[in-house]
Amino acid sequence: MPAPKNIDGSSSVPAFYGKELRWKREAAGRTLQGTVDGSFFAPSYLSEIERGTRRMPLELARHVDRFLETDGFFERRCEDVRKARQGAHASYFAPIAESEKRARVIEEWSSAFIPGLLQTEAYARAVIRSTHPLDLREEADAKVRARMERAELFNDPKRPEYWVILHASLVQDPDPMLPSSEMAEQLSHIASLARSGRVPTQVLPWNAATRPFMALSLTFMEFSDEPPFMYTEAPYHGQIVDDPALVKQYRKAYDRLRAAALSPEASLALIDEAAEDYGNGKHRD
Repeated sequence: MPAPKNIDGSSSVPAFYGKELRWKREAAGRTLQGTVDGSFFAPSYLSEIERGTRRMPLELARHVDRFLETDGFFERRCEDVRKARQGAHASYFAPIAESEKRARVIEEWSSAFIPGLLQTEAYARAVIRSTHPLDLREEADAKVRARMERAELFNDPKRPEYWVILHASLVQDPDPMLPSSEMAEQLSHIASLARSGRVPTQVLPWNAATRPFMALSLTFMEFSDEPPFMYTEAPYHGQIVDDPALVKQYRKAYDRLRAAALSPEASLALIDEAAEDYGNGKHRD
């Protein structure tokens, strides 16, 4: 068996926490499996926490403290790690940004805004400015950087598998939130990802029967070693739905939206056309 990868505890708060966890566990002569026995978590989950790539849930921190007799250390410090991992993301969204990195499949539906993973810097800044108008420049800049960094997961050519359905209003908006030239860049960015095959994109026509979902975004995530969940978000809060029956019901609704949408090929043609129109100034700023 290969030796465990060395952890640089100085690189971040989560890495420091994880290195301390591994040291305490190994000093007690405990295996990953033995440490999680009696909890609802897998050894691989604990291993990712030790490597600093995953957040420690409070219930697991309490379990580890009892098992390793660490006098509540990991429970007390897991909140520090949560704040460090949150960064510039809203507290309700930070677990989603973290989950994106582990996801095997991500599927989204949006009718209000272009999803964050597909946003250009100009679009992200406009959304943040509209929802947080009192942010200082440095606060807004931090949020924009955090959003742009999320898209780095597309550097992997295969994982996660990502699929998105956009309402036509996001593509053919007669009164867009950006100047025409910047809106053209945003749509061209989506078209480039779609054309590369990395992000299959579908556009739902204006006349599709979607009224119940017009104010509701849907994000589904599937993983290799944990149950799937659905996430929905409003401007100032988000909700994770992990009840299997509800996830299944929303999953069927998403499938109906996908069936009613234009094909990826027709959608790409529509996005290209809209980008050209914006570039030629056919939409008013």
